[in-house]
Amino acid sequence: MRTKKPSETLPIPAARALRKLGNDIRDARRRRRIPAEIAAARASISRTTLVKIEKGEPGVAIGSYAIVLFVLGMTDRLAELADPRSDAVGLQLEEEHLPQRISRPRKKQ
Repeated sequence: MRTKKPSETLPIPAARALRKLGNDIRDARRRRRIPAEIAAARASISRTTLVKIEKGEPGVAIGSYAIVLFVLGMTDRLAELADPRSDAVGLQLEEEHLPQRISRPRKKQ
């Protein structure tokens, strides 16, 4: 039986998000006037891997994405991806489970 590629099992919204990330990385590199060869060398990856990143291919290790973002000076954005403060669904679920009343601790006798 043939194993599926990551791109074959990836949900469509996730694939779109990766393509957008790849396009944004490519645009950021181009705005900084950094040739692909130099960006790949600074990130210690092959030019082929950089091309895959810029296409948003899901089979590339997230560490490679992180290194390229570091080379572009954009690692702060990576740290904010799953920040609990910007998780609207998680905050709403947490708010639904807040206690109705809070009692004072009982004194020990």
